[in-house]
Amino acid sequence: MSTEQQAQNQTSLNPDVQTIDLDNPILMGALEITSLEIRKPNVTALQGVKIADLLQGDVNAICTVLPRICSPTLTKSQISQLEPSDLAQAGGVIMLFLQPKSVRAEVLRQQ
Repeated sequence: MSTEQQAQNQTSLNPDVQTIDLDNPILMGALEITSLEIRKPNVTALQGVKIADLLQGDVNAICTVLPRICSPTLTKSQISQLEPSDLAQAGGVIMLFLQPKSVRAEVLRQQ
């Protein structure tokens, strides 16, 4: 099964988890991370961050929230190694999770 099919299956099983494929893998010891699962943030994960900053794609806000909601869990130093396109993908998923359920459903249907 291709990664794209797995991501589609994951979306249909749990709309509160999205998987992104990284353009540039991250090394975690000997493990090469090629994709991240991003969970819908709860209030605790959003503490200390302005939602408006996340919706505007603020890099600091994304870098603060991402380690709280991704699997595998990344450190701040690993997040700083992300390609800009990978960070933008993660930010887009976070922004999607902050939308009302009806908007998320429509966006996911279009993908």
